[in-house]
This record gives sequence, C-alpha cells and structure tokens, in this order.
Amino acid sequence: MIYSSRSLLLRCLAISMLISMSGCNGGKSLQNTFAPDPKLKDTAAVGIPASDTPATSTNSLPADFPLYPQAKLQSTVETKELGTVSTWTTSDPIEFVYKFYQTELPAKQWEIVTAPSDSNPKLAVKQAQTSISIAPQTTTDKQQPGITTYTISLLSATPTPTPTPNNPTPANTKPSSTLPAATADYLTDLTKIGVLTSTDTATNRIVTRREYARWLVAAHNKITGTKPTQQIKLATTDTKPAFQDVPSTNPDFPSIQGLAEAGLIPSPLSGDTTSVLFRPDTPLTREQMILWKIPLDTRQPLPAASLDAVKQTWGFQDAGKVDPKALRAVLADFQNGEQSNIRRVFGYTTLFQPKKTVSLGEVAVAIWYFGANSEGLSAHDTVGN
Repeated sequence: MIYSSRSLLLRCLAISMLISMSGCNGGKSLQNTFAPDPKLKDTAAVGIPASDTPATSTNSLPADFPLYPQAKLQSTVETKELGTVSTWTTSDPIEFVYKFYQTELPAKQWEIVTAPSDSNPKLAVKQAQTSISIAPQTTTDKQQPGITTYTISLLSATPTPTPTPNNPTPANTKPSSTLPAATADYLTDLTKIGVLTSTDTATNRIVTRREYARWLVAAHNKITGTKPTQQIKLATTDTKPAFQDVPSTNPDFPSIQGLAEAGLIPSPLSGDTTSVLFRPDTPLTREQMILWKIPLDTRQPLPAASLDAVKQTWGFQDAGKVDPKALRAVLADFQNGEQSNIRRVFGYTTLFQPKKTVSLGEVAVAIWYFGANSEGLSAHDTVGN
C-alpha cells in the first residue's frame, strides 16, 4: 500500500512538470524536444552529404571555341587548379575528338601548345591570355560501354596591364635593331622572296614536316643565292626515293629527297635504318626543327654532345627528354649566341619542350636567318635582290 502511494505520487509530480514546461513555452518546447533534426532533412533521402553542391550544366567556353558534333555537356564545375572544368560525352573514340580539335582550332587562331601522345594524352591550346586543355576522363565510376567521357578545362590568365606613365615599360624590353619587331615582319620578308605565299598568315597554326622541309630548302636557297656552292640541290623525279612514304610523285619530293641526299635529315641514306618513313603530314616538333636547320647555319659537322653538356650550357630542366640525335644540334645552336635559333624563336626559357609542336610563326623566325653568330644572311637582306 505504501509502495502504491509513492508510485502514484511520483507519477503526479512528473505530469505536473510536463504541464508546467508546456505552459511556459506555449507548448512548443515539448514538440521540439522530439522533432527530427532539420539538418538531416532531404540529405538522407538522396544519400549525399549536405555540403555537396551539384554541378551545373552550363557551357562556359569562349564563344569562338568549336564544340565537337553530337557531344553532350554533362556538368561544369569551378576548381582552383584547373579553372572551369566541363565534362562531355560522345559515342565516338577520343581520337576522333582530338582530330576534330586539331583541325578546327588552328583555323580559329588557337595555338596548339601540346599535342596528345602516349605519355601525355592531353591536348593543350591557347589564344591570347586564355588556355584550354582537353583530356579523356578515365576515372569515371559509371563509365558506360561505348561512351567516351572527356573534360575541357578553361583557364583565363589576367591580361598584362598596359604601361602607363606611372608604370613605364622597362628599357631592356626594346626589340633588337637587327631583328624584326613582330612575327608579321618575318612573314612579310619571307613572302617577298617567294618562300611563303600571301595565304600563309595564320601564325599560330601547326606546321607539318613536309611544309618545313619545303620552306627550309626554299628559304636557304633564296637567302644564300649569292653563294651557289652552298645551295641545297633539289632531287629529280628519276631519283630512287629515300623514304617509303614520299614517292617521286609527291609534290614535296624534290625538297625532302634533297635534304636526305645532302645528309641533313636522318634517312637510310645517312645510315639511319630506322628512318624508313618520313611521315610528311606529322606535326613538326621543336627538336626536329633545330636538328634539320643547324647544319645549314654552322656548315660544320655537329659536335659530340652529352646530356650534361646540354644541361650546363642551356640549363634546360627537361634536357633528358631531347632525342639523342637532336642533342648535338641543340648544343651547337648554343654557340650561335644571340643569333641561335632557340633564343630567337623561343626567347629565354629553362624548358626546351623538345616534343612540342611548332607553329608557322615560330618556323618563320627560324628560317628568316641562316648563319653562325653574326656571320650570316637574313630574308630581309635578300629582299630586293
């Protein structure tokens, strides 16, 4: 009986406390005490953290940037490292995507900085202060069979401010009086002497190996025209081809075969049995441009070269990536001082990037001048002769 009375008393006290709490807070405190955490609303239903933000599907690429036909935009996100990254899908292989952009972008004045390769499957391009890279996405968890997923990363650099009276241009930035001030001047001189045509104006477009061979021979023979003994002899069509993919019917056969017969480019004629193909339509690389031209500048056998020698002279961080055949030409070019091809074409740099493709503007600067140190001739010297 005593136990029952105590139990009844405790129940009454508990009920009184609950009524008191409800009365003081308008009945809401008790309701809120057992209400679910509002922070958990919706997120548990979709199974994602509350802090995750879904990607938008807005195309943020420049207006003149071509889009691959039938490609579908999946998402666009902002990143600190890569800038604006958009993800696209297509039913075509990534090789088709690369071929499309390598054809369309140069026509729209985009410069191809890096072409895709087995070691670096990424296409990098730039235009003014804007850089874009295209790369296949291989880490997609839900990759669908027969669907190619690739990303386009957009990074816009801050334009260099125009000098003002309070921010004058440094005196040492004035171009050398012996060299043209703009790439257009190199093109103009080469056009006047008949090396280039009036249609060769897209300075950012990539140059092929066949084009460089044609222009290299033409420029050299025009500029050194007063010295017949230094001319590169063009091959005739009855000559046995040095390369399997450049028959005598090829319009560039005389120049390519002429370079091979003079021993200026690697071929079976020079004892290089691995160079049976010339690959005329393959983009020209920096190391190939230097390798073919230096013998025409120095008129001497290329010196023996080691990796350490190139590192010590040029200071290139990526000297180890230069083909052994081209190392000797790179080292010899250093001896040309301010007239070296690498300095004139690429300016001051600690990265040679030997496998990087070469543009028309860069080729024009290289073949505008032939000679060692100050002992040489330029296309400008030839104008009017």
